[in-house]
Amino acid sequence: MILIADSGSTKTDWSLVDKGQLVQQVYTKGTNPFFQSEEEISTEIGEVLLPQLGNRTVEAVYFYGAGCGFPDKIALVTRAIAQHISAHIEVATDMLAAARGLCGHNPGIACILGTGSNSCYYNGKDIVDNVSPLGFILGDEGSGAVLGKLLVGDVLKNQTSPALKEKFLSEVNLTPGEIIDRVYRQPFPNRFLASLSPFLVANLHEPEIHELILNSFMAFFKRNVMQYDYRNNPVHIIGSVAYHYREILTEAAQKSGITLGTIIQSPMEGLIAYHQ
Repeated sequence: MILIADSGSTKTDWSLVDKGQLVQQVYTKGTNPFFQSEEEISTEIGEVLLPQLGNRTVEAVYFYGAGCGFPDKIALVTRAIAQHISAHIEVATDMLAAARGLCGHNPGIACILGTGSNSCYYNGKDIVDNVSPLGFILGDEGSGAVLGKLLVGDVLKNQTSPALKEKFLSEVNLTPGEIIDRVYRQPFPNRFLASLSPFLVANLHEPEIHELILNSFMAFFKRNVMQYDYRNNPVHIIGSVAYHYREILTEAAQKSGITLGTIIQSPMEGLIAYHQ
């Protein structure tokens, strides 16, 4: 029996698999070793994951996570898991999870559009080219965090209609000062900004909202995807933002001369097939 984890900054999807069949699925908080200590990650595994797994014996853990692209971070997450599960453990990036989940054993361009964004060229086994996403302050174009950042910036700088500004502040039930506090002083501002996505989804009919999202997706394609051989490869995309905004994403791809392949919300089904 193996345990496969797909972890973003917001949530972690753990799938217990036996001979290629899903046995159990468990969700815990997101894991990112850039923002969390080994102790915090270990506590989430010990207190939330393990009680739900019961007494099942796990032979291998394949953990794919945000922030797991550096040896020291891989070691940190490995130790946190090993404190609770005695098994073969492999830790890799969430980008590799997306590539394997989208492309399987075939080469292609794989992308993530969720709380954060990322992209790569994948040769069927490993990532061979990757444009650094740079996080939601310097990059992460098209991500939930950046869409939220752009929305808040437009609202607080009066770039939306007064009616839309009033509607936003009323629905999030926060003052401008409280929003600034959430972004600059409280932990995980990327999660807070991405949590504003439901407002964007509910107001896609507003021209200013449609334009904001379209321009951010086009920036994602220009600044990331167009650095790969996109003319000869379809672009596969995974993540909640890609899935819920797929009509505008398709429009942005057409305007950018990009051929889209698969758009799905989670890589887990593909990862289960890959590890079978």
